Amino acid sequence: MGNLKFFYIALLAVSSLSVNAQADADKVSILAVLNRQTLAWNKGDIKDFMVGYWNNDSLMFVGQNGVTYGYQNTLNNYVKNYGDSSKMGKLFFDILQVKKISADAYFVVGKWFLKRSAGDISGHYTLLFRKIGGKWLIVADHSS
Repeated sequence: MGNLKFFYIALLAVSSLSVNAQADADKVSILAVLNRQTLAWNKGDIKDFMVGYWNNDSLMFVGQNGVTYGYQNTLNNYVKNYGDSSKMGKLFFDILQVKKISADAYFVVGKWFLKRSAGDISGHYTLLFRKIGGKWLIVADHSS
């Protein structure tokens, strides 16, 4: 019985390491999405910035003007509000929390800052990431 008990304890330890390693890999993947968005924004490429979002009519973006649904509508708003380099400026993210809420969902809280010639602006955001088709994508964004 002692060997069996040791086996179960060892199996639990290995399972725990595997779960933690997967969570770490998920966090790295999510942070890579945010890093890609920062690089795309800072190159003035809104379409590449949008690659981090779920390309679906159910994408939800909540901003100072209310709720926007859909990938194309969100893209249109970004182009309308940040259509040139003076409005886009340089983007900086300060990630405050990346929290796993289920096997296929993470909640991210952070601060954003735009250094720009049209005047610096900043705020906070909450993002809901879901793993869809093997990729981590933003399915809901609340930025203020």
